[in-house]
Amino acid sequence: MSVETTDNELILLSESPYDTPTPNKALKDPEGLSAIGGDLSSARLIHLYSKGFFPWYSDPDPILWWHPELRCTLKPEQFHTSKSLKKSLKKQPWTFTVNQEFDLVIGYCSELRADKEGTWISSDIQNAYKNLNTLGYAHSIEVWLNEALVGGFYGIAMGKMFFGESMFSLQPNASKIALKTFCSIARSCEIELIDCQVESEHLMTLGASLMPRNDFISSLEALIPSTEKNEHLIRMSDTTQKQCI
Repeated sequence: MSVETTDNELILLSESPYDTPTPNKALKDPEGLSAIGGDLSSARLIHLYSKGFFPWYSDPDPILWWHPELRCTLKPEQFHTSKSLKKSLKKQPWTFTVNQEFDLVIGYCSELRADKEGTWISSDIQNAYKNLNTLGYAHSIEVWLNEALVGGFYGIAMGKMFFGESMFSLQPNASKIALKTFCSIARSCEIELIDCQVESEHLMTLGASLMPRNDFISSLEALIPSTEKNEHLIRMSDTTQKQCI
């Protein structure tokens, strides 16, 4: 079912987890809104992420699915390390882990956003991504300082794509160090592109750029031939803290 405009339409998702909107029919206002409804089942999330859609809404609104015309993306090799970030890396004994504190990471992301601007990371969202973590699709990168968790982020990995969701910092530069470290290990994990979803000044200063929707779709088709997990990230999931790079 759809609500049509002159050139665009807003899809009401059916019960099938494989119901797929047409990206180029996303609304212009609000820009990128493609569908409404459905659920946060693992099957639906995996399918729609593989097609470039992501959920973004606030309770008590219904689930909203987005596919922006310009996509904020980051190629790992293009991460920009500022002089101040290099200095911070040398100054403190930063270490990182993968998938050791997923629940804490998503919890911190929710709490810190709520303090600043309200959060879309509701309990339903958290539970949905925790399920994906259990299945091996969602991953967290944790940054530690003197044995304390001080920053990190979480997202979804499929094929050679990583879909970043949210990050947090309890210490200056901690989330930047988490992203820089992830970009440094991306090659060994065969990650070629990071989806940052929506443009922000912060991300652009770190090396992100805007990719037209059709180019982003082509990248998805090339980097996610099927919705397989990224086994490299799964194998990195151990308790050993490694030096941030």
